[in-house]
Formats: sequence, C-alpha cells, structure tokens
Amino acid sequence: MKNILKIIGTSLAILPLLVSCEQFLETEPVDKLVPSTFFQTSKDLELYTNSFYQRQLPSGLGVVQSDEMGEFTSKNQSNNFIAGAYSSVDEPAWSWSDLRNINYFLENFDNEAIPQEDRDHFEGIARFFRAYFYYDKVKTYGDVPWYSTTLATDNVDLYKARDPRTLVMDSVLADLDFAVDNIKDTKDNSSSLVTRQVALGFKSRLCLFEGTFRKYHPELGLTGSAEDFLREAAEAAKTIIDEGKYQLYNNGDPATDYRDLFTSENPISQEVMWAVVYNNALMKWHNITWKFNSATYGNRWGLNKQFVNTYLMQDGSRFTDLAGYDTIQFKREMANRDLRLAQTVRSLGYTREDGSPAPPNFGYTFTGYHLLKFSLDDSRLDGISESYNSISLIRYAEILLNYAEAKAELGEFDQAIWDQTIALLRERAGTNPLAPTVLDEYLQEAYFPEISDLYLLEIRRERGIELCYEGLRYDDLLRWKKGPLMEMPWQGIYVPALNEPMDLDGNDSPDVAFVATVPSQKIDGVIYFVVDGTSSILSEGDKGHIIWRANEDREFPDKKYLHPISNTDMVLNPNLTQNPGWE
Repeated sequence: MKNILKIIGTSLAILPLLVSCEQFLETEPVDKLVPSTFFQTSKDLELYTNSFYQRQLPSGLGVVQSDEMGEFTSKNQSNNFIAGAYSSVDEPAWSWSDLRNINYFLENFDNEAIPQEDRDHFEGIARFFRAYFYYDKVKTYGDVPWYSTTLATDNVDLYKARDPRTLVMDSVLADLDFAVDNIKDTKDNSSSLVTRQVALGFKSRLCLFEGTFRKYHPELGLTGSAEDFLREAAEAAKTIIDEGKYQLYNNGDPATDYRDLFTSENPISQEVMWAVVYNNALMKWHNITWKFNSATYGNRWGLNKQFVNTYLMQDGSRFTDLAGYDTIQFKREMANRDLRLAQTVRSLGYTREDGSPAPPNFGYTFTGYHLLKFSLDDSRLDGISESYNSISLIRYAEILLNYAEAKAELGEFDQAIWDQTIALLRERAGTNPLAPTVLDEYLQEAYFPEISDLYLLEIRRERGIELCYEGLRYDDLLRWKKGPLMEMPWQGIYVPALNEPMDLDGNDSPDVAFVATVPSQKIDGVIYFVVDGTSSILSEGDKGHIIWRANEDREFPDKKYLHPISNTDMVLNPNLTQNPGWE
C-alpha cells in the first residue's frame, strides 16, 4: 500500500469541524482517499479507524472539566448556559463531519480480500463510534437527523427534518449490539482501544441514561419504553461482571487505592477499561494539575459543602447524623470519613511530593474543598502543562454502579446485588459496607425528595462520590430531571468568625483567615480571603458557611434539559424545528 500514512493524514485533514451539512459535503474524501487503492488490507482498516479515536475522544482535561457543569462544584462563575441570557444565537452550530468520516468508512471498507473476522471487527469499531457520536447529539438536542450514509450536496435528505428520538436511539442500540457481537474480545491492557468489553460498558452507560431519561421525563411520552433500555443496561453490565475480565483495583490500602487510579501514568487495567492515555517519556501531557492549582489559569474549582456532607463516616454512619454537623469545622469534618473524601479533595495531613504541607488553598478554591483527585503531587506541575497521568473514560466501578442503578429502577435490587456492587466499592474505600436500614433524611431532603427507595437513594449517593469529576455528573442530573440542583448555593466550609485565622490541615499552623479587608500586618503562610458582601458572604453575617457567587442568578428551567438548535442551523435548514421553550 503506497503512502498509507500520507493518505490517512490527508483523510483527517480534509475532514475539519464544519458548521453545516453543505459545507462538509463540499469536502469529498473520495477525491483524496480512493477506496479501490486504500481499503485493501486489515492494516488499512485499522489505520482508518484510528482516526475515530483521534477525532472523537475528549482530552483528559475535557473529561474532568465537563463536571464543572454539575451541581457539586463551585468555580469562578457559572457559564452562560446556566447563569446567562442564553439563546439559539449563543448555541454553536452542530457539526456532522465526524459522522461523515465514519459513514464513509462503512460504505467502502467491505473488501472480500480482507478476512471476514477483521472486516466484522472494524465495522464494529466504526459502528461503536457512530453510536458514540449520536449519543452526544441526542443528549444535547433530543431529536436529531439520522444519517447512515454520506450524502451528496444535491440529496434532499441533507435538509430533512429531525428524526424522532425513538428512531435514532433504536438505531444507536443496533449499532452497539453489532459492536458487542463483532468486536474482538481480547482484553487491551493499555486501556486505549475499544474492545468488546468497552462496547458493553458504553452500552450500559447509554442505556441507563436513556432508560432513566425516559422514565423521569414523562413529557417525552416515552415512559412505556424506559424499562426496555433499563433492562439492556442491566444485562450489558451483568455480562461484564460475569465474564470477570475486570475487577476493582484493591491493594488493601484504602487510604491510597482509590486515588492511584487517577494519578497513574499507565492506566490500571485491572479496573480501567478505557482511558485517554498520557506518557511522560513521549511528552504526551495535559494540564489538569495546573488547572487545579492556579488562581488564574484554572477556574478555581472546588466541591460544595452540600455534596461533601453526603460522604459517610468510616463506620458506615452518616456524617449528617452527628449533632451540629452543619457547624463542624474543617479539621473535625474531615476526620474519620469515607477515605475517598481525602483522595478527592485536600484533607488532613496532605503533603506534596517534597513533603511540604499542602492544606486547602483558598487562592485556588472558593469553598475550601480543594480538588485533588487528578492532581499530581509534584508542585512543579502547578505551572506547566506536563502532567502525565492517564484519565479514565470507563472503569469497572461505573459498571457496578450502572448495574445496581438499573436493577433498582427495575424494582429488582436486593441484598445480593448490594453485596456484589455497592458493598465492594465501600470496602475498597475503607467504609463499613453494610446496607443501611433507614432512609437518609439529609440526602433525601437536600437532593432527592422524590426518592423513597432506600437502595436507590444509596446508589445515587455512591455514584456521586465514586465518579466525582469523571465527567458524568451533569448527564446524571439531566437524566434524573434534577436540573434545579444547579441552582443550589455554592456553600463552603464553616467559618466560626471573621478575622480569626483557621488551621485546615491539623498541624496547628493557621492557613486561612476570612476578613472584610486584608490587614496591614499579615501572618506568614496565611491566605486572606476577602468576604466582600456581594460575590462572597458568610451565611450568618459575621460567621457561617462561606457562600461564593452569592449574587449569581442561576436558573435551570425545563427547557434547559435540551440545548436549542442553533440559529445558524435553523437558517441553513428551514425544515428543522426548535426545541420547546427556545422558540
């Protein structure tokens, strides 16, 4: 095969992100990549399908950063979609070039000279990525046009109306079923490739999303089919569990095992099924550590107090059952908690790689719950884009949670499933795994007043904690119809008084003081957080929880469960209709 790399490079270069169907159809791949001379060997199919990974996978930062849309995080300020006058003019035009790249392959790869097993495998990869593409489109817009072929510029379907969600998601499910049936089942210990297990894992995620979205959004008129998707989610997850290729990473050190998954350069393939892989020697780096530890480069992300309250005590009891839990100061608040908390935010005794104490830094967070989970301990990386830890896309812990939730939504959850799923996650975290016998009043009142199923409530708790900042929280809020949670105040640690320095890491040295004005005589090592009475306040005036962006008006009406169709696309295609509420 002549100039394969040149051809593949050209095929990627000639499929830029374009803003309309007409524009991407003007760029015809066949002019640059001729099927009769390219799709000749299994290696050709592999080279072409590599473009799907390169084009469609998010960056590591993209995975982590997407969780800033969730209710459990504070930041510099909300984006315009949550706290602004957002309209179809603000919505970017949608792009279909990645889909065209996939469909072009599916129309041209089937050369009988290539072994059938290989053709089936790479067709499965292509159809997996088509499902991946459409999953994102449906989550964002609901009904979208379904295209299974490339279209010429004069094809009337180019400007067709949106197809029903049912048609699109049934087609997506068919693609995933083909992928599961035909992608090779060899485990990929690099966690970088789509395998049959990855396809099953993604199917469990997608079907759980669609099943619960249909269940909790009766306005769609699709509640009758919700159970079908929930059953598909449960069966896909259970297949992974039963086949035993993956298990939770557990070296018996609950103080470090969880965080190891997110700071390792090589994905821990015992648990991580699919990842965005980075490598220090190859200088393939990202900037997550810098983003988490900069007052200017990042968004100063931090968890909110309401969410931190949901972490259990190590003995399995609830933190919110402690007397006066809401006014407990940080040092006591962090003690004896589920050990994932101290591996998700900076907590008592945390030090950097050189041994220097590193309490929560109010120069980098507004709430005091300073994110740690994906941040490396080398402080040199606080100012450069040279982080090399790989970022998981799908891991076995999510599969356990998907299975547990799907079975609970189906009314089929029991103690045996608890022991097989939630109990294992809590054991790894050093927390008593026994199932509770009474409903958590705090979790129900603050988050899920509509949920009275004890098991389902605990599964939602566990999902939030285990998957924190792995890019799934906003999707969870959408499918549960819990958008109003994003209107919650961004509440931080409890401050007993203004102008009194506080020790945050338990070393008896003050770390932060909340003040109305910065004093002329400063204490070395103390960060002074100015409570200005506008963007930042204390909940009780001169004491209480720090509230960040108290003056920000965040709103999540029902229309925001879907984005508007962009004004650009509405003009280009008059057959498109606008999503409800965005007209």
